[in-house]
Amino acid sequence: MKESVMWTPVVWIFVVASLYLETDAEYTIGVGIADVTGPPAEVTFMGYAKLTQKGRGIHLRQFSRAFIVDDGNSRFVFVSVDCGMIGNGLRREVINMLKTRYGSMYTEKNVMLSGTHTHSTPGGFLQDLLFDLSSLGFVKETFIALVSGIALSVRRAHEKMVSGRVFLTSGELLDVSINRSPPAYDNNPETEKRKYKYNVDKTMTQLRFISSDDKPLGVINWYAVHATSMNNTNRLVSSDNLGYACILFEKRMNPNAHPGKNEFVAAFASSNEGDVSPNIRGPRCQRTGRPCEVLTSSCPKGDECVAYGPGRDMFESTRIIAQRLTDKAWELWGQPDAVELRGPVGSIHQFVDMPKQEAQVYDEETKIISTVRGCSPAMGYSFAAGTTDGPGEFSFKQGTTTDNPLWNALRDFLATPSVDDIICHAPKPILLATGSMTFPIEWQPRIVSTMLGRIGNLIIACVPGEFTTMSGRRMRAAVKDAVIASGGPEDTEVVIAGLCNTYSDYVVTPEEYQIQRYEGASTIYGPNTLTLYLSHYSEMAGRLVKNQTGPPGPEPPELMNDLISLLTPVVFDSPKWGHEFGDVLEEPEPIVREGDTVRARFVSANPRNNMMHGSTYLTVERREGDRWVIEATDADWETKFLWERTSTVLGNSEVTVLWDVAPNTKPGKYRIRHFGYYKYIFGGVYPFTGTTSTFEISTGTRSRRRWQHKKLKPRTFCL
Repeated sequence: MKESVMWTPVVWIFVVASLYLETDAEYTIGVGIADVTGPPAEVTFMGYAKLTQKGRGIHLRQFSRAFIVDDGNSRFVFVSVDCGMIGNGLRREVINMLKTRYGSMYTEKNVMLSGTHTHSTPGGFLQDLLFDLSSLGFVKETFIALVSGIALSVRRAHEKMVSGRVFLTSGELLDVSINRSPPAYDNNPETEKRKYKYNVDKTMTQLRFISSDDKPLGVINWYAVHATSMNNTNRLVSSDNLGYACILFEKRMNPNAHPGKNEFVAAFASSNEGDVSPNIRGPRCQRTGRPCEVLTSSCPKGDECVAYGPGRDMFESTRIIAQRLTDKAWELWGQPDAVELRGPVGSIHQFVDMPKQEAQVYDEETKIISTVRGCSPAMGYSFAAGTTDGPGEFSFKQGTTTDNPLWNALRDFLATPSVDDIICHAPKPILLATGSMTFPIEWQPRIVSTMLGRIGNLIIACVPGEFTTMSGRRMRAAVKDAVIASGGPEDTEVVIAGLCNTYSDYVVTPEEYQIQRYEGASTIYGPNTLTLYLSHYSEMAGRLVKNQTGPPGPEPPELMNDLISLLTPVVFDSPKWGHEFGDVLEEPEPIVREGDTVRARFVSANPRNNMMHGSTYLTVERREGDRWVIEATDADWETKFLWERTSTVLGNSEVTVLWDVAPNTKPGKYRIRHFGYYKYIFGGVYPFTGTTSTFEISTGTRSRRRWQHKKLKPRTFCL
């Protein structure tokens, strides 16, 4: 893909002004960004559920990006967060924090939170036990980082609200995604599949925000793809492909700003990515390179089926996918035919007890109307098989529709599914009857948050899980039909906001459910889950158009007082014998060139002592006259912050800073600094700083001492 031409923000102001000079501002809008980076050490990442995948540093920081739209009567907030997903308890605390400052202005009725679904950020924040097991329970540091950062991003958006306009456009993007469960997708009706060119959604939908004086403020891009370019061997906190795309777009709008410091805010938000992988080279048996068995995604004994690409390693793959997403979004941003959104702003919200839901279904063949219902939460055998983005353990395979007496016996030690559970979930063989597992707290949610947001003729469907491609298509069609039937605009557009407000795993079509791939086995309310959602969201869409509120629904349980954490706290730190915190153990080479990787090593302490929100664990600085100018921080792509515990007993640790010297880096004198906090054994946390000697970037290009991530064998299942 060709590199896009660089356009400065000043040029864009004139372009936008010429396109929209004749229109009047209709909304008040605000955008905001804040750091939500969790503890970058010793905490298991959320996503692959691999207990040993604990953080050892930072690749890219996590951010929350908030967008507020107000029409003078109603206010709607959309927030995209660099995290795995959103939980009921997390959203509740964010709203409580906003209420302390703004009263009833921001509530559960108008605040929509969507996770990007990166699999490389700290876990332990969802409260439902199954999702926090791999992080050894609740992790307070992760939870507080997310709650405070999300609330701060909304606060910053609130404080920057100005008169402005909102525009909608879309376009097709190829070479970014593939369907990772084609056997399930292919089980959908032929007549339905023929409506679509691809077995995944290839459309990027863009919402752009422009002030009344034609200043670009922000953009939201929705595209359906998993944030799993970084695989489960990664140990560095990373916002993955979607997060890096945000940074790339923001840098194009303001090249001199460091990530998180931008006035312009760009979000690449999740959509119906349930069966969509960014590893576009597809799955192969890891040892032999031969194709995997199609239905089960399995290989001969001793081998694993893993999807790769498009790069040589996960870092290059992340960069390539992010670049393609950014290039398309940039192209859409420049399109002059974007549609200006006009009309009311609104939102509707309702909590739903899914196992108690019922819906009417009409059978075209038999002409019979029947009633379907939800099931108590349960996970199937294929859940343990994992996906081609992250294979599972033991001998589990995708596509499993029969049970095993041995696994059933082990399952029954935790909870035995009832006869009704078995019948309700068929043909799923139940591996975990999570609906019956309530010790010490619920293992998976029964009550989910459902929500729709409206900006003119755009409807944003906030769905509490991962919808597959066809599930998302059916949801968009159902909501649009309901809007039009209730008197809404004929040109209504619907976008799916995934991993939104509540996380309740996957949602597949009833036909996909029969195949019991990973996604079907993880559809926890049974084969009619999507049918129930379609009925419910259609009803909500009608009420939204008619400006009716509807019942609030049952409140999710408050779990904060019953949470358990087995994660060991930081007890104390001490420097290496004969050294002080911040001492340089390895200096950079005195002269480096473009293409080199600069390396420095410091005596350090546990980074969990302070997450450095709005700050950084490192800086790369260039000498300019009599001052030092920051060229890069730990939020930049070119740097890596690697932490290593060298002695648990003595509390010793070290930090290695890596900096890739990019093309066109200014020649001159440079230095690297490391910032941290150490914990004193008798209490108290204190700052320290380390600074290397200066080194020089010379002209010319060579490539040596390139740091390579250690390639390990990817294992375990993927959420």
